[in-house]
Amino acid sequence: MNEIINPQDAELEEIVLGACLLESKAITLVADILRPEAFYTETNNEIYSALQSMYRAGQAIDIMTVKEELARRGKLEFIGGLYTLVRISSRVVSSAHLEFHARILKQKYIRREAILGFHKLLALAADETTDIDDTLADAHTLLDRLEKECGNSEHLRSMLQLMEDTVKLIEVRIASNKNGITGLPTGFADLDLMTCGWQPADEIVIAARPAVGKTAFALHLARAAASAGYHIAVYSLEMQGERLGDRWLLAATSGVNPDHLRSGQLTPDEQQQIHAASIELSRLPIHIDDNPSVSMDYVRSSAKLLRSKGQCDGIIIDYLQLCDMKSDQNNRNREQEVAQASRKAKMLAKELNIPVILLSQLNRNVEGHPDNRPSLSDLRESGAIEQDADLVLMLSRPALSGRATDRKSTYPTEGLGVIGIAKHRNGSTGELYFRHDPSMTKLEDYVPGIEWMKKNTTA
Repeated sequence: MNEIINPQDAELEEIVLGACLLESKAITLVADILRPEAFYTETNNEIYSALQSMYRAGQAIDIMTVKEELARRGKLEFIGGLYTLVRISSRVVSSAHLEFHARILKQKYIRREAILGFHKLLALAADETTDIDDTLADAHTLLDRLEKECGNSEHLRSMLQLMEDTVKLIEVRIASNKNGITGLPTGFADLDLMTCGWQPADEIVIAARPAVGKTAFALHLARAAASAGYHIAVYSLEMQGERLGDRWLLAATSGVNPDHLRSGQLTPDEQQQIHAASIELSRLPIHIDDNPSVSMDYVRSSAKLLRSKGQCDGIIIDYLQLCDMKSDQNNRNREQEVAQASRKAKMLAKELNIPVILLSQLNRNVEGHPDNRPSLSDLRESGAIEQDADLVLMLSRPALSGRATDRKSTYPTEGLGVIGIAKHRNGSTGELYFRHDPSMTKLEDYVPGIEWMKKNTTA
């Protein structure tokens, strides 16, 4: 029988370790994939063991901190000292494809375990002094362990297990609901009533034409959830962070005229309002990333890092079509790229078990619809967005159609915003209304004015 060589790749092991030493976010991508045993080389095994321990403890990771951790463990000389850490780090340019590399190492580890296990079973099968039933039991145990390592059995549940898990989830909702809200509050009473808040693992798409107020709406959602104590990560691809804080957050919270903020011509009272608002907002658990070249892989890496620290209960991406769609497959068209980004957003929502809110553009066709009311077919560049989303909200402002009265609700169009729930996988659809100020910095529940009430109330 030919000798079987253990599958391993010391070079790939060093590339994964080097990425983790160089980039603080890299370890978040591989910590749930690899265990120290997955590294065949003993020195690499020790280095990764230190890395993983530091990550679990929330410690900062770089060459010097890992050196200190290895020294504390008495393993620094064993791995070759600081020179080895520097040498490994110098092999890496970036953490691109890191997860793919990690999964290759995991497969090699599982193959090694399979070879070792089957060799033992072969010896037991050939030993006639061993009870064959015991050998078969060992074979089943080995296969179960290998399947668990591969993750093949993690998602397979019996109906009994599924019902137990479902009942537990319902019990959690009963215990944690606040006036019927079981997810992240939206900041709109009617929207909370229809959705019970933004639900974990859901992909929520908020779509509108430019200048309708997608960003203002999204920031209202972020403030509402953060004010309730939830940690929100906002990835702003369109606007600089300071502009978000200036026009949308401070103006909306302080009530100061946004034009005064932009021109810098503020009265002493307005300056005091701004400072008070900034103090109030600074306490909110919101993280804003305004990197203009963000891909869904970047968002995933960043969000996983925040989630590991307990600082990410929901994600807002403004907006989908601006995501960096670079792909190894150069023959992909724009629609396929957007579809891939949407799919990754859905996978991220399920992986982290949090709502992911995607802002999206609509086609120009909306402008030809009655009162500019959009529909699902108006989602720009990809029908896959509609397919992946658990909830699709269409925003419109009837006043932009030039009408003084909304034909559907008969409300005055001035300051009227419409939330059209075009798709709701787990609930009903329909239209809701909100009120906004002229600058779209302050949004609130819509209550018809006294004149409208008098006019439309029958005696």
